[in-house]
Amino acid sequence: MVEAIRPKRKSPYPLWFFLPAAVIYGVFFLLPTATSFWYSLTRWDLTTAEFIGLENFRQFFSEPFLVQGLINTLIYAAMTSGLKTVFGLLLAVLLTSNIMARSFLRTVVFFPVLVSTIGVGITFTVMMHPTRGIINVALDAIGIDGPGWLTDPALALVSVALVDLWKGVGLATLIFIAGLAAINPDYYEASRIDGATRLQQFRRITLPLVQPATITVVTLSLIGGLRSFDLIWAMTRGGPGFSSDVLASVIYKQYQAGFYGLSTAGNVILFALIAAILVPLTRMFHRREIDQ
Repeated sequence: MVEAIRPKRKSPYPLWFFLPAAVIYGVFFLLPTATSFWYSLTRWDLTTAEFIGLENFRQFFSEPFLVQGLINTLIYAAMTSGLKTVFGLLLAVLLTSNIMARSFLRTVVFFPVLVSTIGVGITFTVMMHPTRGIINVALDAIGIDGPGWLTDPALALVSVALVDLWKGVGLATLIFIAGLAAINPDYYEASRIDGATRLQQFRRITLPLVQPATITVVTLSLIGGLRSFDLIWAMTRGGPGFSSDVLASVIYKQYQAGFYGLSTAGNVILFALIAAILVPLTRMFHRREIDQ
C-alpha cells in the first residue's frame, strides 16, 4: 500500500519576519566583507582608491616578515588549540571526580577567563621579565638560570601561547565538564562490573562520548588562535624582531604604516585561512558524528 504523501508544513512565520535580521546581517557582515575584498585589490588611502588587481597579495607573499606572520599564526593556533583541548579534558575529568573542594577548584580554573586579556598580558610581561620577573627570580633561588621568556626569539611565541593556555583553559574545561555530565553513568557502572580499569574507561567510554564537546573546544580555540591579537600585542608587540608576529599583528602594523591596501589584503588572507581550515574540519567532525 502506497503511503500517502504528507503535505509540507507551512511555517507559521511570514518571510518578512526575517527581514530585520537579514538587514542587520547584510549591513554589518556582507557589506563590510564585500568592501574588504574590493579594497584588497586597490591601493587606497582614506579618500581615494586605485585598482591594482592582485598586486597587494603578490607583495604580501613576497615579503619574508609577512610570510613569517602567516606561519606563526598557524603554529600559534595549533599550539593553543591542542593544549586547551588536552588540558581542558584532563581538568574536566579531575573536577568531575570525587575530590575535596571541587566547586572551589572549578572557580579557580575558570577565573582567568573573566580577567581582561590586556591585563593578563601586562601582568605576565612583568612576571616574565628576564632579570626582575618573579618567575626567573624564583628559578634563580633554586639554582636554575631562567631564560628570556619574551626576549628570546625561540621562546617568545611559546611563552605567549602558554599564557593563552592559562587564560583560556577554563572555558575549555567548562565545556568538557558539560560534556562529561551528559554521559550516562550506567556505562561506567557496567564497565566496572566487567573489570575495566580507569584508563580503559577513559579510552573506551569518556573519549568517544565526549566527542561533541571536543569538537566545540577545538573549533572555538582554533578560531581564537587564528584571530589572536590582543594578548600577543600586549606582551611582545610581535617581537623580538618578527618572531612572535601573527597575521593580526602584521595587519595592524601595516595599517599603522599607512599601507591600507596591503593590510586589507592581509585581512582577506586571514578570512580565507580561517575558512579553509574550519570548513573542512567542521564537515569532517560532522561526518564522524553521523557515522557514530
